[in-house]
Amino acid sequence: MSLKYAVGNLTIQRIIEQETSFVPALEMLPGLTPEILAENRAWMRQARALDDQDVLMLCFQSYVVKTPHHTILIDSCIGNDKPRPNRPKWNMKTDDTYMRALDAAGVSVDDIDFVMCTHLHVDHVGWNTRLENGRWVPTFPRARYLFAKQEYDHWFAENAKAEIPPFADSVLPVVEASRHELIGNDHQIGDHVRIVPTPGHTPGHVAIAMGRGKDDAVFSGDLMHSPVQTLYPELSIKFDVDPAKAATTRRSFLERYCDTDTLCCTAHFPSPSVGKIKRKGSAFVCAAV
Repeated sequence: MSLKYAVGNLTIQRIIEQETSFVPALEMLPGLTPEILAENRAWMRQARALDDQDVLMLCFQSYVVKTPHHTILIDSCIGNDKPRPNRPKWNMKTDDTYMRALDAAGVSVDDIDFVMCTHLHVDHVGWNTRLENGRWVPTFPRARYLFAKQEYDHWFAENAKAEIPPFADSVLPVVEASRHELIGNDHQIGDHVRIVPTPGHTPGHVAIAMGRGKDDAVFSGDLMHSPVQTLYPELSIKFDVDPAKAATTRRSFLERYCDTDTLCCTAHFPSPSVGKIKRKGSAFVCAAV
């Protein structure tokens, strides 16, 4: 299993926090029929995308990318000490898996120049902060945390109605520490990092493209959770804010990167999680490299 990729002048490292069963496939993907599941069960199990009980297997991970100029962390996973009562595997977690994975990659918290979140869901912001003397403080003290403005504004408004714990403990403390920047879809970091708007899962969801002059790699966030969604791009998950828009965005994204040399770095596909988008009939696959 590869944890490290080199493409163009980028070095990409996977930082895995958990790889585990999540939600039954027929529940997670409301448009998935028992018949379609039966047709795809064998390869999904072989790919470790589905367990023996037909529960989707997901990876929860960050990517650390080194460009010639910066070290960037994409999506900060689940986090420790966070109250998540509806997710027992995440609730008040205290293990050192994530920090050990960073260390194994040769990365310290002080090395990170930018933290970029594809969106602000619980499993993409958790290590934005850590608990220190009873307070949430930025985990990456030197980093600028970049949040898509549309995404931030949406969750800020929702949190004003009723507290959203991941926003309260993993986003607002970064804002209070003045380590954040709200960015538009035209934002770039130097000549290597660009935003790709991918709404649907959340209102301001973005993918992140990297490479000088071309997209050597793209980080797709929650545009898709399981490889079955490349074969059936119309399948949206139950957590999508706008399932129809998510499906349209997903197909457009897959068309854009199909049969190119761009590495597609997914947030949740089972290991190896990284591949190139290839056409398969009227649909697609993410072929491991």
